[in-house]
Amino acid sequence: MKRAVILGERRAGVVDAPDPKCKDDWVLVKVHAAGMCTEYKSFVAGHRTEHLGHEAVGEVAAVARPGRVAVGDRVVVLPQFPCGKCPLCLAGEYVYCEHSADFAAVHGSREGSATMAQYLLKPDWLLHPIPDGMSYERAALANCALGPAFGAFRLMGLSRFDTVLVTGAGPVGLGAVLIARYVGARVIVAESIEYRANLCRKMGAEAVLDPADPETPATIKDLTGGRGVDCACECAGAVPAQRLCIDAAARKGRIAWVGECTDELGIRVSPDTIRKGLAMIGSWYYNRGDVDDVLRIIAESPLIDLLASHVVPMSRIQDAFELCASHQTAKVILKPWE
Repeated sequence: MKRAVILGERRAGVVDAPDPKCKDDWVLVKVHAAGMCTEYKSFVAGHRTEHLGHEAVGEVAAVARPGRVAVGDRVVVLPQFPCGKCPLCLAGEYVYCEHSADFAAVHGSREGSATMAQYLLKPDWLLHPIPDGMSYERAALANCALGPAFGAFRLMGLSRFDTVLVTGAGPVGLGAVLIARYVGARVIVAESIEYRANLCRKMGAEAVLDPADPETPATIKDLTGGRGVDCACECAGAVPAQRLCIDAAARKGRIAWVGECTDELGIRVSPDTIRKGLAMIGSWYYNRGDVDDVLRIIAESPLIDLLASHVVPMSRIQDAFELCASHQTAKVILKPWE
């Protein structure tokens, strides 16, 4: 098979690799579409990486024994390699599993662990059927394009009566805008890249504000009659965006931290949380039991095609990474067999 690799600073390519072999409940999946996510950061930094990607959709190519799927099934491949046995996994919160499998120890190498490849291996319980008539390119949005925001909004109880602030309109933030509009919520976005700001407007965001403008918090208050937003979904992964969410939230508002960030946010417990009555949650993904609801949004949203801006053959992986690094995209979908 072929798989994508990062060879050095802003250099990517495609290499030949052995076809992985299924065993036990680990299923061989032929990858038809793989979403590109934060891997571009390693591409820009020059971190050589042999096994890329964590989201995919495809077709079951082989099974070692009868199980939950059969050869020919079209499936969404859910991320990571959780144990499937701990209380978190059994409750559908597998992404938080603390006992994930050591892929190389199970299979003797890491071949089959990557999604930016023609084949991968995955336990059958992490494969979910794709509805008839849905393309692989659209089904690929059920992973990191819609997944993080869907989980966050479900935890916050977002409704059509809410005004929601989305900070950062990369692919995850754009997914948040799409879901909020699907629900019928009023949407305000903080985004500085004009390409993505324009996409938010096309999706129906009422206002798209510059996060660097010192007047943005006051503008949000003006737009909400002085109250602030009911919900904030932080997708930028930056301390200034986190602070904007706190400052823009209404009393008794809800905030979900979605964007990855290791920098320190200074929270003033009393004025920021206690006296405002804020509920803050960290949200990584959605529950295993919610896949059908995510797929329903893909099937029903009239905005869905705005979320996948580029579909690129894996043979052009250099171009695909340059696109991701440019930030002039929504979700980029890779086609491993082209």
